[in-house]
Amino acid sequence: MVHHPGEEHVDSHPQVGYFSIFLALCGCTALSVALDIVHFTPRLLVFLVLAVAVAKALFVMVYFMHLKFEGQWKFVILTPTTILAMGLIIALVPDLSMHYYTPDSPQIRTAQTAGLNLPASPAEEQAAPGKSGHSAD
Repeated sequence: MVHHPGEEHVDSHPQVGYFSIFLALCGCTALSVALDIVHFTPRLLVFLVLAVAVAKALFVMVYFMHLKFEGQWKFVILTPTTILAMGLIIALVPDLSMHYYTPDSPQIRTAQTAGLNLPASPAEEQAAPGKSGHSAD
């Protein structure tokens, strides 16, 4: 390669301070531990810890997997994967969020065996209307 006067050599892969990325990952880990020690509401705690986890994952992907230095073709590969991942989450939403099963938790079974009047499910209330304490006059 011939070097011409007045031309500067531009490195296509600038040196990344891997130690600084390591320190950032350690800081994110310390932050997630600190967030777990401080008492937040459960929803806020989940949001903050997941945000820190996403930041750590981005540090690893961008710098240690060298995605920062790849061309724009990486989006062609990642787009279908992202669409499929979101489709999987959407497909599982009914199983994760809709509670159409009869609750059979140990707390309900313990309360029922102790003689407390807790209905196991709305379906059982409808199946046994005489147990509700209302008379059918």
